[in-house]
Amino acid sequence: MASSVSTDSLQTRFLIGAYDHDPGSTAVKVISADGGTTEIWVDMRDYSRLLVCATNGALTGAGITLLEIVASDSEDETDTSVTQIKTSGTVAADALGDYVIVECTAEEIAHAASTYDLRYATARLTLANAADEAFVFLMAESKRPTDGLSATTIAS
Repeated sequence: MASSVSTDSLQTRFLIGAYDHDPGSTAVKVISADGGTTEIWVDMRDYSRLLVCATNGALTGAGITLLEIVASDSEDETDTSVTQIKTSGTVAADALGDYVIVECTAEEIAHAASTYDLRYATARLTLANAADEAFVFLMAESKRPTDGLSATTIAS
């Protein structure tokens, strides 16, 4: 019998999201769940760490070739303030089941903020073929436990 206890422990300490990233391009792109229309950014004002894990979802080419964490003073990939915080370096994640993980702290983001107030963070991926897709898991640790940080999301 399944437990009827409502457990809300990790969900109060972590913002958790999962995205089907399908950029339709080989150019480096900020993660998005809708082909690049809506970029996924985390306001790091309330978080102390950010972890991103990306795995191949559909392969036509060689899959994920680069995963980066970037930060900006706005939630816009085209903003001139976008600064690379961490990188996987070039990878050959060329099979289904291959995955890449990159993690950073809010302190690392603040340290990189010499000209801009790098408040927002996200991941950028480069895929080897425009038909390749990746599943991206993003997790940010909250500075203060807060009810409702993460919840089940069902697209209508």
